Order: sequence, then C-alpha cells, then structure tokens
Amino acid sequence: MGDACQSLVLLAENNELPQIVYWGAPLIGEYPAGAHRMDVTGGMLDRNPDLSICPEAARSFPGQAGLRARSQDGAILLPRFGFEGAEEGENTLTLSYRDGGLRYVATFGINPRTHVLTAQASVVSDRPIHLDWLAAPVFPAPQLADEMIDFSGRWIGEFRMQRHPWRAGIHARDNRTGRTGHEHFPAILLPGRGATNTGGEVWALHYGWSGGHGMVAEELPDGRRQIQFGHAPQTEHGAATAFQTAPLYAAYSPHGLNGCATAYQRHLRDEIVTWPHPERPRPVHYNCWEAIYFDHSLTALQDIATRAADLGAERFVLDDGWFGRRDDDTSSLGDWTIDPRKYPEGLGPLIDHVHGLGMTFGIWFEPEMVNPDSDIYRAHPDWALGPADQGLGRQQMVLDMSQPDVRAYLHGRIAAVLKAHDIDYIKWDHNRVLPYADAAQTRGTYALLDRLRADFPGVEIESCASGGGRIDFGIMARTQRVWLSDSNDALERLRIQHDAALFLPMAVTGSHVGPRHCHTSGRVIDIQMRAWVAAARHMGFEMDPRELTEDEAAVLRDVTAWWKVNRDWMRRADILRLESADPAVIAEQQLSEDGARFVVFAGRAESSEQILPRPLRLAQLDPEARYRITLRNRADAVGLSRGAPALKTGDLILTGQYLMGQGINLPWSFPLTMWVCEGEKL
Repeated sequence: MGDACQSLVLLAENNELPQIVYWGAPLIGEYPAGAHRMDVTGGMLDRNPDLSICPEAARSFPGQAGLRARSQDGAILLPRFGFEGAEEGENTLTLSYRDGGLRYVATFGINPRTHVLTAQASVVSDRPIHLDWLAAPVFPAPQLADEMIDFSGRWIGEFRMQRHPWRAGIHARDNRTGRTGHEHFPAILLPGRGATNTGGEVWALHYGWSGGHGMVAEELPDGRRQIQFGHAPQTEHGAATAFQTAPLYAAYSPHGLNGCATAYQRHLRDEIVTWPHPERPRPVHYNCWEAIYFDHSLTALQDIATRAADLGAERFVLDDGWFGRRDDDTSSLGDWTIDPRKYPEGLGPLIDHVHGLGMTFGIWFEPEMVNPDSDIYRAHPDWALGPADQGLGRQQMVLDMSQPDVRAYLHGRIAAVLKAHDIDYIKWDHNRVLPYADAAQTRGTYALLDRLRADFPGVEIESCASGGGRIDFGIMARTQRVWLSDSNDALERLRIQHDAALFLPMAVTGSHVGPRHCHTSGRVIDIQMRAWVAAARHMGFEMDPRELTEDEAAVLRDVTAWWKVNRDWMRRADILRLESADPAVIAEQQLSEDGARFVVFAGRAESSEQILPRPLRLAQLDPEARYRITLRNRADAVGLSRGAPALKTGDLILTGQYLMGQGINLPWSFPLTMWVCEGEKL
C-alpha cells in the first residue's frame, strides 16, 4: 500500500506471516517479488527466517518474538501461524492468520490526507490464555543509518531527545509507571545517515497508548533490524480470550525530521483529536494555580479574573482546591463536592463573574486518584489499586479504574458538577505513577473519558499528568489539549516545546506566561521572553496578574493581541524546526497551510561562543517567490546592539532561495530573549 508520500510493501510466502520488505519513498511501478531475498553463508540456517510482522520463535527466528503467551497452566505457546484470509478496504488491509485455536489479525491503514500509516495487531484464542507480550505489526529499521532517537525526560523536563548508536543486540524501553510517563514518550525516530531537521531520510514510529509501553530496537546477528512496540510487558494481569495492541503510527520523510513532524502534527490535529467547537478560535487561557494554589477566596479570584480578562484572557480555569476540605494535597481527592467553607454559595458567583467578563469557565479534576484522608476512601478502601500499605505519592493512591463501580461513581460526581454549572473545560490531572503497571487501568480511564465525552460533547478536556506525563495519541483521541510541562520557565519551555513539536501541533500544546520569579526553577525571566514563548503555542497565563507592573502588563497585552490576530492560521500551520548554526539559538518556523505566510521564533537560550549572531536559514519556502520579512519585536533591541542590521531598521524583501540558502541576520541580543520574525509571500 502507498500514497504520494510513502509506500509499504508486505510480502508473504508459503502461507506464512508477511514481512515488510519495503517501507520508504513512494515506489514507481510494481515491487519485484524476490528483490528482498538475501544471501546465506556459513554458520547460518539454510533459509533466513522471515522478519515478519510478528516474528515467531517456532520458526527459528534468532531475535525477539512478536508474541509471548502461555496457556492457563503456564505452558509456553509457540504458534506457527498460517494464512486464513485477507480483507481490503479503502486505504486499509486486514490480514488473518491461525494456528489451531489461536488467531492473529493485523490491520494496516494509510491516511490519504496526512500520509500517516497505522498498524494494529490482535490475538483471539478459543480458550483463555496469559499474554506476556504482543507487538504491534513489526517494522524494519533502515540499514543506511548509524543511530536511533528516542525520548526520555522528567518532571519539568519532558521530551528529551536521546541518540543511541545501532549495534548488534537490543536497545529496549520498558515503561513500568502505568502511564505514558515523562520518562518514556512512546516513539522512535530512525534517521538515515546525515539526516537533519530539514534534510535527509527519516522513518518514525509512535505507539498511541497511555498505559506504559515496551519497545525493542534490535539488530539481528545477520544485520537485519526490527522495531517492536506494544503495551509494557506483562501488564495484562488476567487470562483472557482476546488481546489487542494500540495503534502504531508510522511516518516516512525525505525532508528530514520536519517531514515526519508535520505528518504527525497534521494527523493528530485533523484525524485524531475531535474538537467540541471546531469553528471557534483557540481561546487565550488563564489558569489560577500559580496565583493562589489552595488559598481560595471568592473576592481574590474575582479580582484575578478581572485582571486576566483585561490582559486578553478568554477562558478562566479554577484549579485544585475547590472541593472537599482541600487545603493542601493531603486530603479530599475523590470527594468531588464543592467546599462550602470556600464557596458558601457554590461556584455560581465565581462563574457568573467570569462569564460577565466575556470568559468561559473551566475546572480541575484528578479523577483517577484518591487520598486516604477522604470520605470515599474511608467508605471504599477496596477501590484503591494496590496494597493498603503501599507507599503514597503526593499523599495519594490510585483508584482501580478497571472496576465498573469506580467508573460509575466518578462519572456521577463529575457529571453532577458539569450539569449544575456552565463549564466548558476540564483540566484532567494524574499526579502519581501507578503502584504497578496494569493495562486494565488505562482501558478503564479511556472508558470513563469516552462516556463523559458522549454525555458532554461541548466540554473540552486537557490531559495533564504532573505536566507532560500522559501525552500520546491514545489519550489525545479523547482530549483536545495537553499541559506539556509543569514548568512555566520560559527557557525550559523553549526547548521542551521545540522537541515536542516533532509530534504535537500548536493547537493542542498549552503554553502559559508564568510568574516573574519562576516557581519551578527560581529564575527571573523578562516578560518579553515569557510572553513570546507562550505565544508560540496555545497561549495562556498562569501567574498572579496582581504582580505585574504597568510596563509588564502592556507587553503582555501587546503579545496577546498579536497572538489573537494570528492564531487561526497558526492553528493549522506546520511547525518546522530550523537548523541553527549557533547552538545557543533554538529556532523554529511556523509556515501557514497555504505557504503564504510564516513566523520565525528564534530564542537565545544562552550566550553564544561567537560575537555576532550567525545567519538563520529558513525552510520549505518557494525558492522563486519573494517574501517581505518583518522583525515584529525590533523595539526589544538592547543598547549593546549598536549596529544597523537591515531587519532592525526596516523590512526586507528576499527570495525563498536566499532565505533558505543564506538566511536572515538578526540583531545581537542578550540570552533569554526571543526574536519574532514575520514573513509574507508577495
């Protein structure tokens, strides 16, 4: 199967499972059936075992098998699947294979708009079995490649790219946290030799599952390479007759990392996320967490809301602390009733005030968690996941979402709040790892989200898990925004946003202007930098607006007004990571869907080694077209910038060829500053 951007060829022989014999640039003509065959030499079997979509140990495969399962009495199953049937649909292919009472099904699809491939596998048995590992259909990795890139991270430091050399053996990831995790974004990038952000071949895979994943990147003794993704091993705790992987999303690019990035950005935005109000602009967001924490006062909140609206906010979100007796993080999770001490007349007066300012209203929940000091835990200690004497995390335990009674209770409490109030947004948090990884927990959370989405289709949901601990295409099929990181430090955000753009578009990526004195890093960062970093994604504020000076408020109003003017085309823009000649500069270009305009955000993360800024080359422009280039924030130039580079004093008209080949010269600037450069195709 294939389209204008990539082709995938599956080849099956002797009624055995097929193998992917080609994945890459669009093929011209038909694939010759025997072209994939490799030689055999001394010390090898007489026939190379297929690197199939589910490598079988029973066929002498020398690497990791795609299925590891046991019968109910513990006996290891070693199936040899034979062809059963195939079903071809529009842009889809389903293949069925059987060995006795065990059936294996693989489904492939290609999206004609985004050109992303999707692959998924399932196993059905005529009697219950135990599943230790099931890989989504296995893809080969490129041979002309020296390294692979995967992702690690931590709280307030998500999406860290890690480069690993290819070598004989296995590079594996095994996420045991029970959620996607700051530490384990479920994806791998496979750059061809010499690939960069803007050039060269890149293959990419993302596993759309929120419960912890396993990944195997293996180079076999004969040199072939395979990539397996699946649920974290041994997270199916009970015997069952049916198991299914999450979808595996595959992209190929001849244009560097950016080609895969834009495919994923478009696919997530247009094919996975379902928007409650797709016709509405993305609203400027205000969250009160870092302004008040648990210290709720109606008068203070009304004052904060008034100031936020004056700055340009269009949505007000009430964060943690409104329910139970929640004065700190030690109590009341699970007791989702409004605290009468803080809100003696309920949430109505605050919501009415927010609506009177022209803003919509959102609210925070952490449904999957419970404090031992809560009415619901005292009534139902059996609803908690794991042993009663387990170690706590943030003074809380996890509710067992596989239990229907737990889901019914949570649905009832959340629905009661939504029915009683005009609320159009939920910040859905998840602040601790599971006591043990359990795939049923994720399926239960999905079921609750799906039910709430069906009952309240107008409510938008943000996925937050101590920031970026649960971001993947599985959770995004049920939510519309992610809280990328708990860090509101603009310097940290600059890097996190840049790397997360390999998968996430602007429309879903929340980014907020934090306090002058950052609560997570201790840095003091100028308002221009904080504002422009937030304006590069779905913009919001998360500081106490009462701290702002008049000058700071003026800057924030100006940047927010700019964002509102540009947000509709930026919502559908491709985010392109630029190759900066200066490693101190983290730069990206957001290019409109029609190619008629763009904006460049060039952030200086630290002092440069050289004196003057190096030219910054742009990407994916029409080489023959002319573009008007404007430095939007030239007024931010500092006194030490004593020269007169052209963009500092006026606009430039340059060809796309020049902008991509030579680049733009930006003025000198201090570290922790951002230049914003607008381009218009003439």
